[in-house]
Amino acid sequence: MLELLKYFGLPSVSASTQGPAIDNIISIVHWLMLILFIGWGVFFIYTLIRFRASNHPKADYHGVKSHFSSYLEVVVAVIEIALLFGFAFPIWASRVNDVPKGPEAVQIRVVGQQFAWNIHYPGPDGVFGNTSINLVDEAENPIGLDRKDEFGKDDVFTVNQLHIPVNTPINISLSSKDVLHSFGLPELRVKQDAIPGMVIPVWFEATMTTEEFLKTTIGSGREGKGFEIACAQLCGLGHYRMKGFLTIHDDEGYAAWHEEQQEYLAEEEDDDDWGDDDW
Repeated sequence: MLELLKYFGLPSVSASTQGPAIDNIISIVHWLMLILFIGWGVFFIYTLIRFRASNHPKADYHGVKSHFSSYLEVVVAVIEIALLFGFAFPIWASRVNDVPKGPEAVQIRVVGQQFAWNIHYPGPDGVFGNTSINLVDEAENPIGLDRKDEFGKDDVFTVNQLHIPVNTPINISLSSKDVLHSFGLPELRVKQDAIPGMVIPVWFEATMTTEEFLKTTIGSGREGKGFEIACAQLCGLGHYRMKGFLTIHDDEGYAAWHEEQQEYLAEEEDDDDWGDDDW
């Protein structure tokens, strides 16, 4: 079933620790849907033939006296309840209740807006700096980061560019500046609505670097294209262009990227120094 679903659009790669469990329930649900479709289709054709007008010229106001369809509906309901409590709830509970909070987890803030993903990383101190709506500048500071704050001086933010390490728990604090968005990483089987006024935890652990993923795309229609961040919620006229990019590094690559960002910050600070002491 999974191979068939991949043919119809399910990403062929599952690049997170939660991916196999999610793929499993997707497969089970589609098998159930197929069985129901065939079963009810056969039943519908049977009733058309069994109760056709030529066999029953006069209407029967008592209808079918068998309780078979009622029993079948009960069986379907029991299966759906089993799927809900046996598969869906445990997966959801692991995503909500087991959010990693220790030092081994990478903490990132993602703020959706029309039509971009603003991504906020703490600096080497591991603490997020303060943000303020009064400091928001859509061109230079879309998250309103206070660079004068002690913990905000070394923070990094990017637009539509999410960088994470492989084989490390990632804890994302998801929010929205304006309307409903939906943060989606299809290959990692991650999707969560971003709701204005709420901060929603989303966590996952990637099992494949971008370099490894690109090797799997060779010879396919996605050759050379890496992981993408999609908005799965219609959020306005520019929804079609609300797309970001996910880069998954090995440990050395992630550390090098952070060092590079700190060098950029140092250069920007030097550029902003107008030599007030010389005036």
